[in-house]
Parts: sequence; structure tokens; C-alpha cells
Amino acid sequence: MRQRIALIVAVAVAAAGAAVAPGFWVAAAGLVWWAGGWPRSRASLPVVAAVAGAVSLAVTAAMLGGLLPAAGEDAWALAESVALIALTGVTARWAPVRRAVPACVVSGIAASTWLLRYFAPQSPLEAVGACAFWSLGAAAATGAAVYLRSLETGRARAVAAARAAQRLHLARDLHDFVAHDVSEMLAQAQAGQIAGTSDPEQALRALRRVEEAGLRAMATLDRTVLELHDAPPDTTRQSGGPRGLAGLDELAERFEGSSQAKVRLSVGEIRLPAEADTLAYRIVVEALTNVRRHAPEATRVDVTVRPEDGTVVVEVDNDGVEESTSGRGGLGLKGLAEQVEAVGGELTAEAVRRGGWSLRARLPLPR
Repeated sequence: MRQRIALIVAVAVAAAGAAVAPGFWVAAAGLVWWAGGWPRSRASLPVVAAVAGAVSLAVTAAMLGGLLPAAGEDAWALAESVALIALTGVTARWAPVRRAVPACVVSGIAASTWLLRYFAPQSPLEAVGACAFWSLGAAAATGAAVYLRSLETGRARAVAAARAAQRLHLARDLHDFVAHDVSEMLAQAQAGQIAGTSDPEQALRALRRVEEAGLRAMATLDRTVLELHDAPPDTTRQSGGPRGLAGLDELAERFEGSSQAKVRLSVGEIRLPAEADTLAYRIVVEALTNVRRHAPEATRVDVTVRPEDGTVVVEVDNDGVEESTSGRGGLGLKGLAEQVEAVGGELTAEAVRRGGWSLRARLPLPR
């Protein structure tokens, strides 16, 4: 309804002044149409600006050719130029770029050449200079519009980048923690199937561990959904213990319950900032998950966390991977390496000569 009213008023404005100063009234009608029909009028702005500019140029040409009288209309022409400058700026600010450029060129030229109706230059150079001076208004309006558009574009890109970073953070959470819990569930389910007929009690223990791993995975999913809704996570609903160096004992115990490998844990006396503490925990989780997935025959896993030369070193070694698998690598390690590098550290994962696999990360400590 508002857009229809704006169209009716714009047509009435243009028709009322068509005989007196068509260029001004067409430009004014265009501004009325834009203001009243916002935001749908954005797409029509280039057409309106181009039509208003074309009408103004036609009037200028007609006056220069003697087809229209120039006397008594200089005030209208000045108002027409101001209206065209405003229409040019509005089009440059809000219209689609590809359509706005030619429309702004037409309306900008019209706003810069109106004075030729009443001013007789002594030479072409004088005419160009006069029109160039008057074009400063259209140029300023266009420059301001482009600057505001660039600010909006930058803000949109910043929002998109923040959303992408949030999605990446959530994806890493799902991979690092849910994948670990799911792999534990699979290992326990396989153990339960093997022991089901010969040792029902062990099968029941395996099922309980499957349930616990499933609850931890659900807690991570709940937290992810809460973060997607920008809500603070409810720590009372989360399970799985702390996600930092303090949680390594429980992590190792759960791993031993779903693997034949024994974990030898060595954590030095060290206090880490929250971000580094969580990252160190992630590194161990990823390493143990890879042991479960790619080295089920491992019998020993050594986890070491120690300070060294202003850094904290996290090492996870196992004896279940042959040297020929040194080219193996997944998205988990790649993403983990990006996280470590983002805080100024480094991460390497490689097969060792004595047989096995070693993951080593070095995280800088705050000074």
C-alpha cells in the first residue's frame, strides 16, 4: 500500500510540474518514489535516476537549440541540479552496483551541465571548466555514497567471517569430542559382542560404557546447539568432566576401558591459561582417537605434558603404527595444526623408527 501511494504521489508531482520545469519535477518525483517505496524501490532507483537525467539533458539540449525559452527558469534549474545530485547519491548508495553505475553517470552529467542553459562560455575549455566545477556536488554525493556502501560491505563481511569462525569452532568441537566418544562407543560395542556369550558381566560393563560415552556425546551436542542459539551453556547439564589438563586422568581411564593399550600419563606441574589448557586437552583427545581408529593393535600410549623453554610440550606416542603409514593424515590433525599455529605454536605427527607413531605439539606460554 505504501509503495502504491508513493507511486501515485510521484506521478502527480511529475505531471504537475512537467510544463514548468520537467527536469526538476521528474527528479523530485524520483526521490518521492524512492522514499515512499523503500525498500522495494531500491531495484528501481537506476531507472528513475536515468530517466530524470535523460529528461534534464533533453531540456538542456532543447534550450541550447532554442526550442525552449530560458528566461525565468534559472531558479528551477538550480533546484533541478540539487535534486539530481541527491538522486545520484541515493542511487550510488542503495541501487545494485551494475545498474547504478550507468544511471549515476547520466544523472551526474545532467546535474553538471544545467548551467549551460544560461551561461554562454567563451571557449570549449571554459565550458568544460564550469561543468567540472559544478560536477563536484555530484562527485561528493557519489563519493559519500560509495564510502557508506563500503562500510556496509565491510560490516557484512565481518559478520560472515564471524559466523564462519563460529561454525568452524563448533565443527572442531564436534570432531574433537563427539568423534572421540563415538569411537569409544564403537570399541565398547565390539568388545561387548566378543564377550557377550562367554562373559555376560563384561558385556554389561561394555554396555554401561557405551551409555556413558553416548551421554557425553549428547552433552557436547547440547552445548553446540546452545552456542548456535547464542545462549550460555548450562554446565550442570554437561558430563564428561573438565576439558583441560585436569581431565586427562579421566580421559586416560576411559581410553584404557575401550582399548588394549595402557596409558602412561606424565603431566608436570604447570598452570595454563584457559585457551591453552583446552587446546592441550584437544591434542590428547585427537591423538587417542587416532590410536583407537588407526592403531587398534597398540599396547602402549605415552602421554607427556611438560614445560620447556617458555613453552608447554604435549607429546603422545604409541607403539601400534608401522613406519609405512607415515603419510596418513586426516582432517582432524590438519584442523588441530591450524589451531596450534593460530596461537603461535607448532604441531608435528610422524612415524618413529622404533615402530609407532608420535604426535608432538609445542604451545607458547604467556610471559
